[in-house]
Amino acid sequence: MTAIADLQDRVRAAVAAQQLLCIVGGNSKRYLGGEQQGDPIDMSAWSGVVDYQPSELVITVRAGTTISELQQVLARENQVLASEPPEFDGKATVGGTLACNLSGPSRPWHGSIRDHVLGVRIINGKGEHLRFGGQVMKNVAGYDVSRLQAGAMGTLGILTEVTLKVVPRPEATTTVRRTIGASDALRVMNQICRKPLPVSGACWYGGDMYVRLAGPSSVIAAAAGEIEGNILPDDGFWSRLREMDLPFFADANDLWCISLRSTHDHFRQEEDWLIDWRGARRWLAASCDRDTLVEQTGEAGGELWQLRGAEKGADVFPERSEAYRKMLLRLKRALDPAGVFNPGRLYSWL
Repeated sequence: MTAIADLQDRVRAAVAAQQLLCIVGGNSKRYLGGEQQGDPIDMSAWSGVVDYQPSELVITVRAGTTISELQQVLARENQVLASEPPEFDGKATVGGTLACNLSGPSRPWHGSIRDHVLGVRIINGKGEHLRFGGQVMKNVAGYDVSRLQAGAMGTLGILTEVTLKVVPRPEATTTVRRTIGASDALRVMNQICRKPLPVSGACWYGGDMYVRLAGPSSVIAAAAGEIEGNILPDDGFWSRLREMDLPFFADANDLWCISLRSTHDHFRQEEDWLIDWRGARRWLAASCDRDTLVEQTGEAGGELWQLRGAEKGADVFPERSEAYRKMLLRLKRALDPAGVFNPGRLYSWL
């Protein structure tokens, strides 16, 4: 019996017994979302490359393949994942990364992992092994189930395969650092990003603004000269930011992630912040009243989720409208009618 057949039988048995299932890959992102519930289904052994066409910039891998393993395969062809997802000490898997929709510092310029998904295979709540999408970008009529897996936290099925678009590795990268306040950094980062420069990262942290450029060597040298600041040697800053390995993250007992318009003014300036994605993603390390912070974020036109410090059983992702809830519940019933997959991981009501 194949591994897929075993998984299908496991799902059917769980439905018959009204048993909950918890889908687990490398378990590197267990801090995201609600508490894990149910009998674990370990997907970490379901790994490996299914198909790779370097000339077409397309690769298909099993969902348990780690991001680090995938990047090593791509490196042989001088290619990379455009979304720059975290590897989390080599434990992060492709399936888990897509389920959490995690992307790195290059997200605003190169897209999220969701933007590069071409197709998936999943086992639904009836134990059926289904294929969605393909190996080319195309328009989709109705729900794009492949991309719906991004951020679904495993609530819509067990990912078994993922097909991704990849990109060539940039020839060179350079980082310019400048000491500047947070409010001024927001203004300057957005000014820089309005210019035709090959920016692939823009962050403010600890009183310094960091701007990363990526592309042909000759272009990078000229572009760096247009940005005020000092050229920073490659000391691993961007990889530590991607991996959430900076002291800011390590020292935070309460951690919030706020998404909003990059040009919006800095607020609650007296607290500890890390500003990424040129201002579109802002990390706050502070003990805050959730309702107050939700209100302030909403007034700014953004939304927030809480990574650390949430009360047990509380929803940590952004609140959703009634229409959104109804849509998500319909999708859940269609793909997981018995509600066995990752209950409460995304929302307590799902």
